[in-house]
Amino acid sequence: MVKGSAKSARRRERKRMGLTQVRRKKEFTYRGYTLDQLQEMSLEELMPLFPSRIRRTLKRGLSEENTKFLNRLKKTDGVLRTHRRDMVILPEMVGKKIAIYNGKEYREVEMKPEMIGTYLGEYAMTRVFGVHSGPGVGATRSSKYMPLK
Repeated sequence: MVKGSAKSARRRERKRMGLTQVRRKKEFTYRGYTLDQLQEMSLEELMPLFPSRIRRTLKRGLSEENTKFLNRLKKTDGVLRTHRRDMVILPEMVGKKIAIYNGKEYREVEMKPEMIGTYLGEYAMTRVFGVHSGPGVGATRSSKYMPLK
């Protein structure tokens, strides 16, 4: 006995055939350029691709501290600790691990291609939402009130 209609049988067959195909990971592109092409570009060639705030930052030139940070990043293989939250993530940083200071501790972040054109500080949040529990000992009568469903 066959379950369902001919339409559902065709649907099951299409589904079964679709599972045999290999899923390929989509290659990363940023504004139409692959990661290899982006890494070969100079900073002047990259600037028109970035959003306006990043373009403005780069147009003013990297600060002396940010330049030192980039040079240290090129030399190190392990995790690099930094306070430079205002540093723009460039294609040459992809694949590196950076520990970014959030005001209390260092947050370790691995640079991914999707992060290009953003700031380091966006990946180490400085504020944490405090989780509240229920009312405790010494709570007022009004705060102890829990409505019934």
